[in-house]
Amino acid sequence: MVGGFLGAGKTTTVARLAQHFHDQGLRVGLITNDQGSGLVDTTTLKAKGFPVEEITGGCFCCRFNSLTDAAARLSAKERPDVFIAEPVGSCTDLVATVTYPLRRIYGDRFLVAPLSVLMDPIRALRLFGLEAGSKFSAKVSYIYRKQLEEADILVINKSDLLNSTQLTALKARLESEFPGKLLHIISARSAEGLLPWFQLLTRGEQVTKPVIGIDYDEYAEGEALLGWMNATLRIHSESTFDANTFLKQFASQLQSTLAGQSVEIAHMKMTIEPTEGLGDLAVLNLVRSDSVGELGIEAGEEMTEAELTLNLRAEAEPEVLKAALDLALGFSESFQSGMTTSIHQLESFRPGRPTPTHRES
Repeated sequence: MVGGFLGAGKTTTVARLAQHFHDQGLRVGLITNDQGSGLVDTTTLKAKGFPVEEITGGCFCCRFNSLTDAAARLSAKERPDVFIAEPVGSCTDLVATVTYPLRRIYGDRFLVAPLSVLMDPIRALRLFGLEAGSKFSAKVSYIYRKQLEEADILVINKSDLLNSTQLTALKARLESEFPGKLLHIISARSAEGLLPWFQLLTRGEQVTKPVIGIDYDEYAEGEALLGWMNATLRIHSESTFDANTFLKQFASQLQSTLAGQSVEIAHMKMTIEPTEGLGDLAVLNLVRSDSVGELGIEAGEEMTEAELTLNLRAEAEPEVLKAALDLALGFSESFQSGMTTSIHQLESFRPGRPTPTHRES
């Protein structure tokens, strides 16, 4: 499993790890996970050519049987040598609720690698009070810290965003608060530092140790402060439009509306692809309220009929997120004459209380 809070860069990293195993001649199966359905992560990984199973409606800890069923389906179709599982970004306590039960129930069928937890370094600097800037409330931050506490390997991702002073300060704080943990510094985007970490993951199994202490009431309250919105939008234009520019400006419109209400965005992910045809896709990520949306994949051609998938997670009421989306829908008319955008599917909610299928110490 490759964990980490919302916006840590898990999907980009998982794609890199999968490609690494593929280049070594190993078959790989990917398992994505979310509280809702219609995941940008799944679309992105499938676009890179990997077989993917998607588990929705709760995190791995609460959907343990769905996790093993997904592994069985991948085994039947692809016979993978390696499974890479990406848990929900607001999930913690994975060792007690996933890896230990997996070992007990399935014995030698699975070898479980050390648990890596990624972090966005700007988010981490703010959480630890090392830099000023927007951040989550204390109860949401509780989940963030618990993820780091249970990690076998702490991974500072997006190292290209930091100068040497920032990196030194963050390393020192992590070593002070979580002594004895392995620490790796990487940039999934540029591939810097990936190989030593990949090699560490394949050297052996996760070491048995006491599980973290966790207050499930506080954990549930922290998750309940997060609003979740997944939407599929249909776009029609009388003339062709630049999908990459539209995606960036649509994201900026949503971001601006939410910033006006002091909403802290945890992660906003979007894809846009033609309604008919295969292969053309643009993917955008925005990981903090004051960051800039970035295109990880750009569409190669202009479009007239398109489908936009939006996954938005923020510390806000779901109704606030829906209202921001309603305002953004009108943006298309000003973007280009003869363009309309409508909601095809929409779900917006707060995660329910985590109730693990198993929890073992």
